[in-house]
Amino acid sequence: DGSSKFFVEAIEKVGIQEQEASREEYVVTEVISYVDDKSGSEIMLMPADEYQLTTMVDFGTKILGTQNASIKSISEFKDEISDSRTFSFLHEIEMLLEHGLIKGGDLNNAIVYVDKELSPETMEKLRKAFNKDNISVKSNGILDNLTLHHPNEAARHKLLDVIGDLALVGMPIKGKVIANKPGHFVNTQFAKKLKKIIKLEKRNNVPNFDLSKPPVKDIHQIMAMLPHRPPFLLVDKILEITDTGVVGLKNVTMNEPFFVGHFPGAPVMPGVLQVEAMAQTGGILVLSTVPDPENYLTYFMKIDNVRFKQQVLPGDTLIFKLDLLSPIRRGICHMQGSAYVNGKLVSEAELMAQIVKVKKD
Repeated sequence: DGSSKFFVEAIEKVGIQEQEASREEYVVTEVISYVDDKSGSEIMLMPADEYQLTTMVDFGTKILGTQNASIKSISEFKDEISDSRTFSFLHEIEMLLEHGLIKGGDLNNAIVYVDKELSPETMEKLRKAFNKDNISVKSNGILDNLTLHHPNEAARHKLLDVIGDLALVGMPIKGKVIANKPGHFVNTQFAKKLKKIIKLEKRNNVPNFDLSKPPVKDIHQIMAMLPHRPPFLLVDKILEITDTGVVGLKNVTMNEPFFVGHFPGAPVMPGVLQVEAMAQTGGILVLSTVPDPENYLTYFMKIDNVRFKQQVLPGDTLIFKLDLLSPIRRGICHMQGSAYVNGKLVSEAELMAQIVKVKKD
């Protein structure tokens, strides 16, 4: 019937199991909108404390009028939205019948709004199409003996559609959706736009830290873990470390020895050293999993999908963000690395490395 009532019941029947993995959520920080000039439809997404939705429908007909529907939390979906059925107008049904369609249609599984005068010929067509001896129009303009689940069921069904179509984005949304005259086309166009924005933000998602705060690990603590030493120690601070990621920092100064030859008169930090700095930052993460990190060395196994976006110059502050692509197993670490300067992505690479314990005499 176009609702999601039976899907909700089926999911509840088999049960829901909470997963151990943390759920990724898109947090809206600024207004995102999409307008379809042809239909006048508009969808707007703005910051909010949780996923909220409002739909407004106006088909320009007296029988349906203007309707609104809202939920302040997705937890309201089951009771307030899930049983809202699909709907159509009589003129749409007539067109489908003329083309030999909706042969499996049933007036009990869809709401039909009578937006025009019903001629005897049309009534006869409807009786034959739906195999009913008698068809009538209720006082509220709905075809046949159908009782609405909600006075604004049409607007609620449109809200259901918005939730379903925006699920194509691929992750939960923390924000408020306001949809004026929504439909599947405009919903999916907005979903495509939002997905592109999320992808772009992920690539440019520079970690935001108060650099005046004490680091998680300073240079002395880093040197106690990494075997590298100046001038080949390329990370100055660790700003954050979790079970799945690490963020490090390097201050690039004119005193770097590689600027002597790369290039005289036009100093640029070599891209390969940016990748090495990412690897050293990632090394802190993997070495944190062993009790005696000072007894291990880290070796590259593979570097893939390396891209350099922007020059790194003397005076820049590099922020390195490394995230695990898979769990650490047998000392092997597979990470996605990104380097940022002034909020812009300057380089990225997919890294695989292994820590090996050093045999001591």
